Amino acid sequence: MGIDDIRDPAEMATDTRVETGGLPGAQASRVPGLTILWHPEVRRIGERAPLGALDSGRAADLSRLTPEFMHPGGGPRHALEDSRLSRSPIRLIPGGRGLRLDPSESRTALEVDGSSADGPSDISEAQLERGVVLLLGGRIALLLHRIDQQVVDHPSYGLVGESPGLGAVRTAIRQVADLDVTVLLRGATGTGKELVAKAIHDASPRATGPFVAVNMAAIPAPLAAAELFGAAKGAFTGADRSRSGYFQRAEGGTLFLDEIGETPPEIQALLLRALETREIQSVGADHPRQVDVRVLSATDLDLESAVDDERFRGPLLYRLSSFVLRLPALEERRGDFGRLLIHFLRSELEAIGEGYRLGAPCTWFPASLCAKLALADWRGNVRQLANVARQLVIANRGFDKIQNLEPLDQLTPAPAQGRRIGSDDSATATADKGARRHPGSRRPSDVRESELIEALRRNRFRPQDTADELGIRRASLYDLMDKCPGIRKASDLGADEIRASLDAHGHSVERAAESLEVSAQALRRQLGKLGLSV
Repeated sequence: MGIDDIRDPAEMATDTRVETGGLPGAQASRVPGLTILWHPEVRRIGERAPLGALDSGRAADLSRLTPEFMHPGGGPRHALEDSRLSRSPIRLIPGGRGLRLDPSESRTALEVDGSSADGPSDISEAQLERGVVLLLGGRIALLLHRIDQQVVDHPSYGLVGESPGLGAVRTAIRQVADLDVTVLLRGATGTGKELVAKAIHDASPRATGPFVAVNMAAIPAPLAAAELFGAAKGAFTGADRSRSGYFQRAEGGTLFLDEIGETPPEIQALLLRALETREIQSVGADHPRQVDVRVLSATDLDLESAVDDERFRGPLLYRLSSFVLRLPALEERRGDFGRLLIHFLRSELEAIGEGYRLGAPCTWFPASLCAKLALADWRGNVRQLANVARQLVIANRGFDKIQNLEPLDQLTPAPAQGRRIGSDDSATATADKGARRHPGSRRPSDVRESELIEALRRNRFRPQDTADELGIRRASLYDLMDKCPGIRKASDLGADEIRASLDAHGHSVERAAESLEVSAQALRRQLGKLGLSV
């Protein structure tokens, strides 16, 4: 089992920050509301209905006829209008610390977060903040959550959704696109960092120039200088001609350095000089040359800790992060789930000539499946959702209805959030094995080897979560791992073992990494070193 030098997304600690929890002043405009995750008329997915009356202490009704929904950008308002839903309403009744769903007057079958609700269901404020999935009559899936009534009129920039977090990303793109400054994109794996980088490029004065993306984790350290800055003829054995590097190829445009935290230490100094002077020197060249390139970079690692551990140069971090943009995880933008799902399904269906499957009414994809997917734990974020949508389409190619659900085997339920109104608030919850402690609250020597291994497995080998659970600092975690004979590194894995695990787990790096008991980030790095693709 191993973890290597992976890092989780960290808090930003640089010059300019863009948080994605909402726009200035948005908190006051957030009210309870409903968002359509799935509807037989798929064009209605993403429509919202604010329920501000609940915050005013008044009840609201949910039925075939009420409330009225509309798309965030405006347009006509319509009730759910499905003939299989009852006209008699499900009542939404505000309570002291949340609200109550009462279906007793309605004939519409109701499921709340995957469980049948034959009687009243109490929803805590914490659950409302996270979002509660409602399935009505097996026909329509809704998300009950707090929504932002303010919608900023920005271009979409190719990004799907209208959540506050995504709105903040669009605002940031607009603010920084025309400025020739470096931008550091931060966020968990699969949140769409390259897509946002391309959006910044396309919205900039450099849009007519090239956009060159390079994965720093996939460049072997001995070749990094030549790959980035080029090589002169005769610079090394086999260099029978001059070759351009990524900087030269991006001349007049944008160079996107993904996985920037994986840059070899010896290359970091050269990269820093290129950013400071806008000069590069090809391997074997006599003189440096000027380049006109804007650099964007991205990481899901804790670069600040890497600086503290002297694995990443502080000056390079500060140079890369003139402007920092954090991308929200999928769980932070659950209101976008339906629109993302239908976007990926449509793209994959059209690719195989079956786009008609999403005609109105759509009988191919059931609302119950959408509700199930919305309740999953999407550790791989939007990228994982796109992969699952692709697998579902391919696995059900030619079927009039979804039949093969094998692609869902890779999903796990999301952890429960919040408490019900009826819970015993006077009781103090007992800390379980996954409870977080204050960093440094324990001595590393008090952590047993078995406890370390169990914590790593529970946290899927993510060091920040593991260190928090154990109550030790991250650096101490690495020291303990180095001393533990039961932990191996991803760099110890051979190509055959990795291929076998990927084949056994549907080519999911996350599931293969969990099976091999190494980090997904470290496994991806080893894939790059071995020249393997997923």
